[in-house]
Amino acid sequence: MSVPTIKLNNGVEMPAIGFGVFQTPPDETIAAVGTALDVGYRHVDTAAAYGNEREVGEAIRRSGRDDVFVETKIWIVDYGYDETLHAFDKSAGKLGVEQIDLLILHQAVPSEFERTIGAYQALEKLLADGKVRAIGVSNFMPPHLDRLLAETGVVPAVNQLEIHPYFQQSDLLAYDNERGILNQAWSPIGGITFYRGGSKGSTLEDPTILEIAAAHRRTPAQVMLRWHLQEGRQPIPKSVTPARIAENFAVFDFELTSEQLAAIDALDTGIRGGPAPETITRGFGGIEIPEA
Repeated sequence: MSVPTIKLNNGVEMPAIGFGVFQTPPDETIAAVGTALDVGYRHVDTAAAYGNEREVGEAIRRSGRDDVFVETKIWIVDYGYDETLHAFDKSAGKLGVEQIDLLILHQAVPSEFERTIGAYQALEKLLADGKVRAIGVSNFMPPHLDRLLAETGVVPAVNQLEIHPYFQQSDLLAYDNERGILNQAWSPIGGITFYRGGSKGSTLEDPTILEIAAAHRRTPAQVMLRWHLQEGRQPIPKSVTPARIAENFAVFDFELTSEQLAAIDALDTGIRGGPAPETITRGFGGIEIPEA
């Protein structure tokens, strides 16, 4: 089947669902991406910090397809205007492409925000030069976006965020929507949720989601991905298991009711599973991005 698309704020069409490769080992990435493309995915989301851009590019070449939308991210150690221009060269070289469809900043770095601004200005230059088709950010909160919008000229096409039933960031989603910024969901089925401070456990075992899944004869994962799609977000599920890769794509032939959407909306705990964006420094993760 053809994948529905979403129109970004600069007119670029992007598939409505993406395939993620976060924490996918390089030696498993080619097979996973190949399976995803066979199933029907046409958007692959990677990052310099994932260490698997080269394998993503190889999988796409092996597929023989020329209609794959490729997204990657600049890591924080490569922020700054000149550094980010060079980071594009590194990523494009590993991916084996001359043009990247969507290039985004992986995190804001609040303590060195001038570098963050410089990095985004480099993305603007790459966009103007036709080396990327769209630009955006990830894990940016409203204060970060306020400053970015005040000091740059291109509104981000996307903001990729932790969004799942147990952590919905509704105020941030509304902020982005008001400014024409598409919300992309990483960990869209709550794969990083866990018991912490009294929070709930796995979304896959949530009674509300299980009840909705049973009503549609679908899996909990499919219900959550459908929830994102119907609320106007682009989910980016990941898996290395062929059956789950296929399952996560089979979400375009059923529809949740308004009551079911509201029931999932009511599951929000407000508890973040990933790192707090306000705490990120350039040393976070201890990751360096090699030249090749």
